[in-house]
Amino acid sequence: MPRLLPRSLTSRLVVTAVALVAVVSLLIGAVTTLGMRAWLMDRLDNDVRGAVSRTAGGPGVGVGNRPPAIPGGDDGGRRFFGQPGLLSVFYTDAGDVGFVVSERGEFTSLDDATIDALRSAVDDHAETIEVPGHGTYRVMAARTDTGGEVLAGLPTDDVDEATLSLVRWEVALALLGILAAALAGTAVVRRQLRPLTEVAATAHAVAELPLDEGEIGVTERVPAHLTDPRTEAGQVGLALNQLLAHVESSLSARHRSEQQVRQFVADASHELRTPLTTIAGYTELARRQGDADTAAVALAKVQEEAGRMTALVEDLLLLARLDAGRPLEAEPVDLTRLLLEAVDDARVVAPDHRWQIVLPDDGEPIEVTGDRHRLHQVVTNLLGNARKYTPAGTVVTVTARPDGFDVHDDGPGFPADLVGTAFERFTRGDASRHRSDGVGLGLALVQAIVAAHGGHVTLASVPGDTVVRVRLTASS
Repeated sequence: MPRLLPRSLTSRLVVTAVALVAVVSLLIGAVTTLGMRAWLMDRLDNDVRGAVSRTAGGPGVGVGNRPPAIPGGDDGGRRFFGQPGLLSVFYTDAGDVGFVVSERGEFTSLDDATIDALRSAVDDHAETIEVPGHGTYRVMAARTDTGGEVLAGLPTDDVDEATLSLVRWEVALALLGILAAALAGTAVVRRQLRPLTEVAATAHAVAELPLDEGEIGVTERVPAHLTDPRTEAGQVGLALNQLLAHVESSLSARHRSEQQVRQFVADASHELRTPLTTIAGYTELARRQGDADTAAVALAKVQEEAGRMTALVEDLLLLARLDAGRPLEAEPVDLTRLLLEAVDDARVVAPDHRWQIVLPDDGEPIEVTGDRHRLHQVVTNLLGNARKYTPAGTVVTVTARPDGFDVHDDGPGFPADLVGTAFERFTRGDASRHRSDGVGLGLALVQAIVAAHGGHVTLASVPGDTVVRVRLTASS
């Protein structure tokens, strides 16, 4: 099926406007024509009534119930029947007679068939009749005082001509109006839609950017003067700017994620390669030496490095499962007891530190919903960091909260440039540290586990005041 409207929005709007102008012009023309014709016909009917009245009272009409003679050259006949275009018919017992007065005042008799047809078609109301050989007439009948009947009519030529002239003018003016509407509409619509063209140009410019790889900065924006929310084009421009800002932030996040993944793979490979190299070296040493003492030392070192790799792989697998959204256990956990046990364990492992725990004054146990094993891992990771990265004598305080807990220490704190990235994977305060200090997954695991419980973790650190706040969902 062919399209009735053009594809261009400009063309469609112009066509719609022109069509509306054409329809309105047609309606106005039709109403004006009908009204004008009705008014002219009303005036003609009044003239016909006057003609009927004059005809019925003309000289000799109804005298002896006979028709008058067709007027000739006498003044009386011309005075009563000489109106140009007048049609007169007389129906009497003595006979019927009818005539039409031409524009030059000449009288033409009507034949009997026409007279009979007029008598059967006309009454005392004005009627429009086609008179053969003379055109269209507005005709009306009346009775005389002596019982006769007369009929008079006037031609509708003037009314028809006036109506036709009006229609011509209306058509001409309508065409001019349609042409003016098309020209003006095209200019106005193009001007009004120009902002959309500029918005589209911005979109095309962005579409040409290589967004598939690398760090991309979508700097293209719709100009400020095209983002007025009070206009439709401004709303489109504003929405496009918001979309571009979202795309830019998403691309930046994607690039950061790609970089983190690359760094993650590199760090994981490095952390795994080191113990593998150590294992390979001690295995080769045991094979070459062959004595029992060397073999025992080598096996002990292999076992140590294998344990280190196992712990690293388990941490990586846990992070992968948490990233994939694998659900954890959801059961009531006595957080108070868990914190007490973790602090007691820390006192045994690091007696040179001062370990404190602060519980609610009411003595009621704090209960949360979650995975006890993973929550215990969160606490031990935080306490382990406080133990490894603070000197002896540091005070580490664990404070239980109704919706979680805080771990505070008065040690040297995190370097200022690492506070914002402390929870990223393989982040360590000093890259030159021996790997026994960890591989930088502790805080990343803390954040992932807490997030899997529907909570969040934050870090604030300055020298002498470091606090990690863990917030969880309390059991109902």
